[in-house]
Order: sequence, then C-alpha cells, then structure tokens
Amino acid sequence: MLPLNPARAPAEYKRALALQQAGRLEEARAVYAGILAVVPKSPEVHFNMGRIAQRLGRPDDAVRHLTAARALKPAEPAILAALSESLLAAGRGEEALATYESLIQKAPKDVRYRIDKAFLLQRLGDFDAAEKELRKALKQAPMRGDLYRLLAANRKFKPGDPLIGQMEKAYRDKRLTGGQRVQLGFALAKAMEDTAQTDRVFSYLTPANAEMKAAYRYDIAARRAEVDGLIRAFEGYDFTAAAGGPDDFAPIFVTGLPRSGTTLVEQILASHSQITGAGELPHAVRLAYGVLGKRGGGFRAMADVSADDIARLGCAYRDTLRRIVNFDRVVTDKSIQSHMVMGLLKQAIPSARFIVVRRDPRDMLFSIYKNMFAEGTHRYAYDLADLAGYYACFLKILEFWRSVFPGGFHEVHYEDLVADPEGQSRALVAAAGVPWEDSCLSFHEARGEVRTLSVSQVRQPIYRSSAQAWRKYEKELAPLIEALDREGVLPDGA
Repeated sequence: MLPLNPARAPAEYKRALALQQAGRLEEARAVYAGILAVVPKSPEVHFNMGRIAQRLGRPDDAVRHLTAARALKPAEPAILAALSESLLAAGRGEEALATYESLIQKAPKDVRYRIDKAFLLQRLGDFDAAEKELRKALKQAPMRGDLYRLLAANRKFKPGDPLIGQMEKAYRDKRLTGGQRVQLGFALAKAMEDTAQTDRVFSYLTPANAEMKAAYRYDIAARRAEVDGLIRAFEGYDFTAAAGGPDDFAPIFVTGLPRSGTTLVEQILASHSQITGAGELPHAVRLAYGVLGKRGGGFRAMADVSADDIARLGCAYRDTLRRIVNFDRVVTDKSIQSHMVMGLLKQAIPSARFIVVRRDPRDMLFSIYKNMFAEGTHRYAYDLADLAGYYACFLKILEFWRSVFPGGFHEVHYEDLVADPEGQSRALVAAAGVPWEDSCLSFHEARGEVRTLSVSQVRQPIYRSSAQAWRKYEKELAPLIEALDREGVLPDGA
C-alpha cells in the first residue's frame, strides 16, 4: 500500500473519527496508523489511538500512544486523564497517581481530578491519603454529594462525628438536587447505620433508591427471559464430554451476585504464590454472548455452535487476558456474570475452574440496596421486588448448571467462610487446583488494586459483623422478604 499523501491527512482524520464514533475501532485504528506514518507528531491522533487501545483492552498500547500525546501537548487535561486511566489498567498505579497529581496542578479548580485521585488511593488501600484528598476537594465544593459518599464508603462513623452534621446540613439545602442529593442520601444512610440510628437509615435510603430507579428503568421480565433463553439454548447439549481448547493457562472464574463475597474469595486466592488476581473483567461473558447471540436478539442453540467457534472463544479469551494481565498460568477472573455461561466457558477452556459464591439473600440484597453502583450498572439494585426476582434468576441458572454440569463448580457460602476461615479457605484453594499456602489466610495484607465496593473490607481480616445484619431492619425489609417468598427462594427455615 502506498503511503498516505500528507495533504490528505485532515480528510483522513475526519474519516477515522467517524469510524471511531461508529464503534468501528479496528478500521479507525488502521486509518489513524496511516496518518501517523506521515504525520508522526499529531497529539490528536496519538490521543485517539490511545483511547481505541483502551477500548480494545490493550493498556500497554494505550499508555504508549497517550504518553506520546502528552509529550506533544503536556498541558492538555483530557490527555492526562486518559493516560491516568491507561496506566491504571496496565497495573502502573503509582504512575497513575503521579499523573493525577499533574492534572490537579494544571487544573486546581477542577475537583474532578482530585476525586479521581482519591478514588484510586482508596482502591490501592491508602485510605488516609484518600481522605485527605477528599477533604481538600470538599473545601472547594461543599455541596457535592459524591464527595460525601466517597468519604463515607471507607470509614466507620462514630456518634458525634462532625462530618455527619455537615452532611445533614447539606442535605437540607434546597440547592442540592438530582444525583448529588442521591449520593448524599446513600452516605447519610451509612452514617445512620454506623451510629446505630437504625430508625433513620431508610429515611435516606428509600428516597435515594427511588430516584435511582426512576433514572435507570429496569424490567425484571427481561432478565427472566434472558435466563430462560440461555437455558433453552443449552438444553440437550452434553457438557460433560471432553472438549479441546487452550491449556497453557488456567483461569479461575469467581462468580456470584454483588455483595456476596466474591471480592473476598478472589483476594484469598490471589494471595497464593501461584495465582494472579485479575479482578472483574467483562471479556469472557462478552465473548461467550458473541458466540451464542443471534442477529436481531436471542440465542442460538448450543448444538448449532461449531467446535471451531468454541475453540476460537477460548483462544480469544486467552489472548485478551494475556494482553491486559501479566500472569504465569493460573489467574482469577471475578466476572460475576460468568455463572450465566459456565458450561460454554468450560467447553472453550477445559482448564477453567469455577467458584460460585453464595450468601443469605436477605443480607446480600440489603447490602446491594444500600449501595450505589457505577452509573447505569446493576439497575435492578434499587427496587426490593426487582432484587428478589434477580436473585431467583441467579438460583434458576445455577440449578440448571448443577443438573447438566455436575461437579462443574465449587460453592462457597459466605456465612461458612466467616465462621470457619481456615477450613473454608483450604477447601477453596483445593478447588482452585493448587497446594495450600498459609498466605491465603493473610489476604488482607496483600498489596494491589481492588476495584469494587468491598475495597475497605478486603483490607481487613475476615469479620462476622455483616452476618444477619438484615434483622435490624425486618420491618423496612418486609417487602423484600415477601418478594423472596413469592419467588420461592427464601432460605430454609425462614
């Protein structure tokens, strides 16, 4: 192919942008590469190449291009922000922190960058430094509810904490509306729970969840249809038959619902010298749905999926994982949706193992209800009846796999784990296929980033205080208990 005529670079740049905006990332990347061959010092092209690499799960490529963009345009906040994200994805947390600091210096009045830095510090386990950053931000923007929520997330409030009074004052202020008020409501609910003001928890929690439900509509019928469609697609297929696929790596999928203990289980495993923790990744489920999905919606029968398609799924997942995670052979993937497609993933990756984490639904669903998730995710979380229906769907697909994939997964019950940490951890490590190491009992001392709402909990030894927490709110949670009963999924003896 002849090199691009430099005079055509502006027109080609517009074409690449259009392809990128249309989601045709590989095509856009190819056009940008052609531009760089003749105009190597274009910060805009390097920036967009970096963003595409991020989207494609290639953090090292993203860092390379965004570093080049920064060298060409060092004062551009958008470049610095994107570089911080890529450094983080590449496992270079300290460099990401330094880049956030550069952002703060270049745009000191924009509290977003201080918030992002604080959030990263929390995920890295440096809660004191994170709180200092958040308090600096709060002085600049005392009416931002997200600041209070982040401050509340990783601290235990005590009666008389002046921050509670500050939050209550802000909550009464008529100027605080919309999403910022919602975030403050979740923070105040936690403060009330921490300080044993149980009669006030739902006075903040109920309106906050109602606002979230209104903002992010959810139809539980769609989830039921999805589960039923998958079961129909998988019925009649022999998942016990031997399958071929890559065996040069051994992923351990840790799956379950949010707030069930999946992060804790992954941290225990990742404390083992032979296991690398990769965190929560979307790739396996996305690739599996790509194999099963039909144009126009629905799923094709597993019997119609070719052996080549299954093999390509396993190889594509392996290659993606190798690009974004540095590991030897055994790696955890806390893709909590992987329970939906366990059998298919096992066919594609025969070396894969599956750990399913369970918890009393009353504690687990209450914990979901009192937390705010990333924008647009877990939209079922803000309605008690939807939560019960979602849990019923989880049990339905789990029972299906139990029947067609016997012995295909190891179950961990959160309550058993906190009651007998060593015994349950030994069984967990055995299920992962590696020999026992005492380091697995010291998971809370491990370094590294944790990207979930459980970030503070997994920095501590196992504790039992969260078990049976729902009983303090039996009256307020009565609609949840009734919905679980209607679904037929209340725990035995309830």
